[in-house]
Formats: sequence, C-alpha cells, structure tokens
Amino acid sequence: MESVKKRLAEFSVEAHDLYLNRSVPYLEEPPDPLHFYRDWIGPNKPCIIRNAFSHWPALSRWTPDYLREKVGSKVISVAVTPNGYADAVNGDRFVMPEERRMSFSSVLDIIEGKVQKQGVFYVQKQCSNLLDELPELTDDVEPHVSWMSDALGKLPDAVNFWLGEASAVTSMHKDHYENLYCVISGEKNFILLPPTDRPFIPYGMYQPAVYHQRDDGEFEVVDQSDSEKVPWIPLDPLDPDLDRFPQYGSAQPVRCSVKAGEMLFLPSLWFHHVQQSHGCIAVNFWYDMEYDIKYNYFQLLETLSKDSGST
Repeated sequence: MESVKKRLAEFSVEAHDLYLNRSVPYLEEPPDPLHFYRDWIGPNKPCIIRNAFSHWPALSRWTPDYLREKVGSKVISVAVTPNGYADAVNGDRFVMPEERRMSFSSVLDIIEGKVQKQGVFYVQKQCSNLLDELPELTDDVEPHVSWMSDALGKLPDAVNFWLGEASAVTSMHKDHYENLYCVISGEKNFILLPPTDRPFIPYGMYQPAVYHQRDDGEFEVVDQSDSEKVPWIPLDPLDPDLDRFPQYGSAQPVRCSVKAGEMLFLPSLWFHHVQQSHGCIAVNFWYDMEYDIKYNYFQLLETLSKDSGST
C-alpha cells in the first residue's frame, strides 16, 4: 500500500500543477451554460461569479427592518452552540448543535445586540429551509439559477438560507452537491481544498453527540448512544496541528472571500471551511450530482486514500 499512498500524493501534486488554480478566479458576468459546464463543472474547479444575481430584490430589501416586517413572527430552526462550532469534532465526539425553534425576530435581536444570550446562534438548517420555513422571502430571489439548471439539466435539490453571528464557524467537510453560494449581505470567508488533496486530510471515527443548554445556561454534551460513529475531519485549518497531522503539510488550501453580490461556485466534493462577518446573510443552491461520473471518480480516490492508510 505504500506505493499506492505515494502515487496518490504524486497525483495531488500533478493536479495542482496541471489544472488547478492557486487562487479562485473571477467571472465578471453570468456564464453561458455550455461554457460553464466545460470550463468549471467538468474540470471541478471553483470560481466566483460577479453580477450573477444583481437583479434580485433581496440585495436591497433584506435589511433587519424589512425582515422583521416580512417574517419576524415566523418560527424557524436555529442551531445553538457554546462556541460557534456546529457539526464538528470536540475531543472524542462529533457534536451537533442544539436545534432550537425561535421566531425570526428573536434571532435578529441577538445578532443586533438588543438581547444578550449565552451561546452562538446560526440559521443554518439545510434541506431547503428557505422554501420550507421562509417562503415569504422567495419572491426576493429566484427559485433556481437558470444557467446552472440548464448546464446540469435539472433544478436544484435544495435552496438554503443562512444568517448568523461572526462566531459561527462551519468546520472542514465536503458535500456531494454542486453548490452555488450567493452572499446577500456581509462576507463569507472560505478555505478550500480539492478532492485530490484527500490523501493529506485526516479523518477519524467519532461518537455522535448534541449540545444541550441546561437551565443554568451552561452547555453539556449529550451522547447519541444509539447512533453509529461518524467519520469527520478533526483538523482545524485555521490552526492545523502538524505534529499530530503531518500529512496536512502537503495540502495546498486556497482561501477566498465572497462579498455581497458575489456568487461562489463550489464544486462537489471540495473540502471547505467557512467563516463569516457578523450578521452575514446568504442563499445557496444545491444540485445533487451523487451519481454522475465525476462523483464516482472522486469516490474511487476516497476509497484508495482510505485503503492506503490516509486516515
């Protein structure tokens, strides 16, 4: 297996040298569907697209006052954690947030500092929470991105709404979706690694658990003892422990900032870690490509990485 491990490492270097960009390129206008598939989806390369949704009313409308008036009384799902890390490794546990039902106005009160609460609050429920929980806002955006839907020959599988505090962090992970991430206000900061860097990214198996806030305000970790262990990445790319994970020193992360009015194309199976400015609002579109050729190719790379001992 040492020869396989060595070849995987060489393959990653070759991918960076031959076709991967050392920074995330910008497109200044929405692309033609065929060209976008040929230049970005097929090669599995990220890019930031400007002027792709400048016609959305959300860009000018989604102020706190407007959102209070439009959806302030709506009860939505909110992720609450003690430290901002939802769905992340904590010690020997994979800990998920406490899912709390709250009015939209009460979330805005916390973000605007009108109300002080222990914990970090993040509207991050996926599975199309914009359409399911906040349909009143859908007239301010579009139900799909037409050129992306044309390129893939399908509509998005989910449209998600994101709103949170600056302390809310998305830990390093990957998804099997083609992802169009649209920042409405504020800024999102991404650390990206391509699937070909998988040999350098450590994984472990962790007992799943959830945070629970007690009556005294302190948080405890409650095991989900009836659940199977979860594979997750224990490494923090903001401060990687290279003594513990020396192989990560060979990875080549790319950083980018996505500002209001910009759209990030995040290809399927790219590893990503996300931070944001306080009160940042975003909408993203997920296109499930689990069964396409590209997905199967990178799943083979995942299997080889595991079999060669790249944990």
